[in-house]
Formats: sequence, C-alpha cells, structure tokens
Amino acid sequence: MIESKKIGTRTKTNVAIAYINGIANDEIVKEVNLRLDRIIIDGILESGNIEELIQDTPYTPFPTVFNTERPDVVAAALLEGRIAIIVDGTPFVLIVPALFIQFFQSPEDYYVRTLIGSLVRLLRFLSFTITLLAPALFIAITTFHQTMLPPALLISLAAQREGVPFPAFVEALIMEITFEILREAGVRMPRAIGSAMSIVGAFVIGTAAVEAGIISAMMVIIVSITAISSFVSPSYDMAIATRILRFAFMALAASFGLYGITIGLIALILHLCSLRSFGIPYMSPVAPFNVSDQKDTFIVFPLWSLLTRPHLISQKNRVRQQNPSSAKPAPPKNKE
Repeated sequence: MIESKKIGTRTKTNVAIAYINGIANDEIVKEVNLRLDRIIIDGILESGNIEELIQDTPYTPFPTVFNTERPDVVAAALLEGRIAIIVDGTPFVLIVPALFIQFFQSPEDYYVRTLIGSLVRLLRFLSFTITLLAPALFIAITTFHQTMLPPALLISLAAQREGVPFPAFVEALIMEITFEILREAGVRMPRAIGSAMSIVGAFVIGTAAVEAGIISAMMVIIVSITAISSFVSPSYDMAIATRILRFAFMALAASFGLYGITIGLIALILHLCSLRSFGIPYMSPVAPFNVSDQKDTFIVFPLWSLLTRPHLISQKNRVRQQNPSSAKPAPPKNKE
C-alpha cells in the first residue's frame, strides 16, 4: 500500500507512506499518518525535516527513526512489518519503527555465510563499546585505580607521563577535540585530499604532541583506537550519538573513577529502556526480552531458521516462511 500526502504550505512536497497491508501493524500506520498530518510548516526540503518533526524523543542523542538509501534495506523492512516514508527530492527513505539493534545490522550480514555475518556483527558491538568507554576506562584506571594495572605496565605509563603537565582527562579532551576538528575538516575539504589530510594531520599532530611532552604516547594510542572504532558503525546517526556520549563518560571517569562509569552505564541503560519508537520499545527484543527474536539480534541465524517476523512490530501475520523440517519431500517413485 502507498498513501500519498502533500506537506508544506509553500513547497507542497510529495510524501508517500509505503507498507505491506496484512503485515504492518494498523496502529502504527495510523500513528504515522497522524504525526504527518500534524505537520504545519512552510516547506519540507529533505527527509531529515520529516524525521525531526515526527520522532518520539527530540532531545535524546539516539536516533529513533532509521534512514537509508538502499532499496534492499527498505524492502526487507517492509517485509518485517515496518513502514517506509518516502520524500520527493531526496534519496533517503525513513523507516519506522526503528530499534536500537537495527542500527548495528547491515545488509551484508545476510548476503554472506551465517558465521561470517555473526562475527562481523559482534565486532560492531565491540567497536561500539570501545568507542564509548575506552578513553573513560583509561582515565579512571590511571587516575584512581592504578593498583589494577600490572607493575610493569604501571611503571611504563608513569615513565610516559613523567613530563606531561596535564591530568589524563585534559589529555584525552585535547586529543579527542583535535581529532573531531580534523575529521570535520576532512569532510568539508575536497574528496581527493580530505581523507589524506585527516590521516596525515592526526599523525603529525600526535607525534609532535608526544615529542613536545604535552601528551603521553599511550593516550595517543587510546584516542586513535577509539576514533577508528567509531567508523565501524554502519549507521552515521548511531556513531554521532556514541561520540557525544564519550565525552560524558570521560567527565564521569575523571570525577568518580570506575564508580562514575558504572553510574553512567546505569543511567544510559535506563534512558535506552525508556525510549519508544512509534510505541515500540527501543531496546526490544532485548528489553522486553523475546526468545524467538534473538535469532537476528547479536548474532545472525541461518535464513532458513528465521521463521517469524519481529514480535512487537508485526502482530498480524508473523510467519514469514514454512519450517523446512516440516516439509517432507515426496518419496521417490520406483522405476520398476
């Protein structure tokens, strides 16, 4: 089903709602139409305008609306019972409801063998954890919990920081802000020299800072690993949210050590569990926990085992394929 609307009193932008009748939840379809009808604005120039006007929680760093340029991603989402919002004049299609797990899934997970897809997805979750917590853990351990380190490593870190005039938090803050400036500059510069400038700039500045005694070598390594891990996420919106929260965890680590990181993690989990995307819990199928939907969460099960659609998204027609074990082939005919 495709329902068309014109949004924008001046631009009259064509907006289409696409879903599969009999699979999509009627309540979610009604909610999407209601939120779009409430938009009264002069003009819609891009799908990002629609996203900002219909999202559930505008002040959270986490995206609650998924956007993509790939037709296969949109088709797969429709078959799961989701709803696509297509805006004229932009290649980005909005998909709702969007869940936290969805931002770690990539189409390539389903085009390769199950073992490879599962390992790559687990690597994305590991990279998300490194991006979020690596600088904070280094600050907390080197500032408050030095006894957790082996003596040889502790002596090496102490020798590196002997001439550094700043505490670990200020070191990490300087390096993180510098890298964010270089990354943004690389995006704005011409494509031919943008990436080269970011890499060379980070290498030159990091080396010069270590030789000048402003930054320790270990801090450069930690910040570099964190920056590289942030590029692993297949979703730019989720990567941005992680980069923002990283600074909050660094401040908590510098103030309270590992206790501050623990408090931050508890607050983060509570916040994620409180979010909704068009009425669907943001952390499902982890919270609330659903056993059948775990086949496509942290690891990728074989395609023949994905028998049902997501429980909370599609509640009308949940069976997507027949169990292969129940379909017995006919016995071979006797040639005689």
